Formats: sequence, C-alpha cells, structure tokens
Amino acid sequence: MFKKAIVTAALFLGLQEANAQLMESFVHQGEVGISVGAAHYFGDLNPNIKVNRPKIAAGLFFRKQISNYIGVRVSADYAMLGYSDVYSDNAAQRRRNLSFNSNVWELSVAGDFNFFRFQPGFKGYHYTPYVGIGVGVFSYDPYAYLNGEKVLLRPLGTEGQGSSLYPDLKPYNPIAISIPFTVGFKYALNEQMNVFGEFTYRFTNTDYLDDVSGLYAPDAFPPLPDGSPSPAFLLQDRSYETGSSIGIKGRQRGNSPQKDAFATFKVGVSFSLQSYKCPTATTR
Repeated sequence: MFKKAIVTAALFLGLQEANAQLMESFVHQGEVGISVGAAHYFGDLNPNIKVNRPKIAAGLFFRKQISNYIGVRVSADYAMLGYSDVYSDNAAQRRRNLSFNSNVWELSVAGDFNFFRFQPGFKGYHYTPYVGIGVGVFSYDPYAYLNGEKVLLRPLGTEGQGSSLYPDLKPYNPIAISIPFTVGFKYALNEQMNVFGEFTYRFTNTDYLDDVSGLYAPDAFPPLPDGSPSPAFLLQDRSYETGSSIGIKGRQRGNSPQKDAFATFKVGVSFSLQSYKCPTATTR
C-alpha cells in the first residue's frame, strides 16, 4: 500500500513537471486582433457624462508579450463621436442648441498588465483580466448640418479663431494627444484564438472635439454681400432655432478649463503568436 502511494505520488509529480516543461516550451509571444463596439463623447455638450448617444467604434492591434504578465500594445482605432444640446436635461443648454459629429482616427502605444499568467492552450492559464495605460495621437474634424448639408466647423472659426478682430485666437489643431486607460478581460478558446472585451477611457489635451470651448464672437462673421447671414454666423450660435438669439459677444459658449474626453467599449477576437523553445536537458 505504501509503495503504491509512493508510485502514485511520483507519477503525479512527474506529470506536473512534464506539464510545466511543456508550458515553458511554448512561449506566448503576443497577439494580433480586431474589435468592434461603441464610442461615446464627453465634453461641453455632455458635461454630466451621460451615456445615451453611443456611436460606432472599431480597431485593430498588435501586442508583444514582454513577460508572463506585461505586454506592449500598438493600436489603430476609429471612433465616431457626436452629441447635441437637445439631449440635455439643462434648459439653458437646450436653448444653446449646438451639435456636432466627428470622425476620430487614433494611433496609440500602451503598456498592458495581465492579472494572471495567460498561456492559451493550457488549462488554468486560459483567461485573465487586464489593465493598460498609454499615449496616443488622434485626428478629429467636427462638423454639423445646416439646411441638410454637412459643414466642417473648424475652418469657420466659430469662436472667432483666425479673425482680425480676435488676433489672439488661433485655429485649433485637428491633431491632439490622448491618454487611454483600459480595463478588460480575455479568454482563450484554444491555443490559437482568444475573445475579449475591454473599456477604454481617453483623456485628451483638446477642448475642441465638439468645436465648443470659449466665448461667442458674432462680430467675427459679417453678413454676405446680399445682406443675408453667412453659414458661419448661423452655425456659431443656433439658439435662434429655439427662440431669440443668446449669442451675445463675450458670453460663455463652452467650458474652456475642462478638456474633452471620449470612451470606447469593444469586443473582439485575437490570434495568439506562439513559438516553441526546446526544453533544456538537466543533469543531476
């Protein structure tokens, strides 16, 4: 009986050691993946961080695994952002009546940390929650619709940017910096394929995702030669559509100290990159 127990224990330990050697032989190098989901904007038109107007988001990435827990990820992402004052519960905001949409294209680099060792194909190591933080650069170009026609807002200088009447106001840069913070969970279906879901919130260095930041500057938009208001004048203050105009020169149009932000929630699939390392022979 005692001998049988010893043999059983030896076999168990042998299997454990063999499994450990097999795990060490297969090196998880990283992943490539794609994802789709929803994006949402937070800023001057949505100051209370409501999540009620999501739009489409998609992305692809390459992750290089540095160790069992740490990786570096390069991502390319697209997000459609947009919002309108009509969705606000605030009467003054609804009166302001501004709106925008924008296509955002982002390239970012981030460090990822797995809470558990992730080794696709091995039971007990096939899932992990993870977090990540990085830095990105993105392009954006807000637009609105006037009489059914799409009009880019940045070239209009809706707050007086570029006008000789406001020499200190320069057109804002359509390229900005983001700081993406990610939380997610991934699960290996087999040794080649994984599924995941992740939420990423992006802090940015711009307050013009929505083309709204500072003060009204109606005097920067003279009428057309026929005396009718210019498209720029009609788009810089749209309160006339809900009543009398509130866009008086110098009145607050946005909240400039607070930068805009946006977030995405996506699900996706990734494919593991693995290599085989011959086990080293040991002598006793």
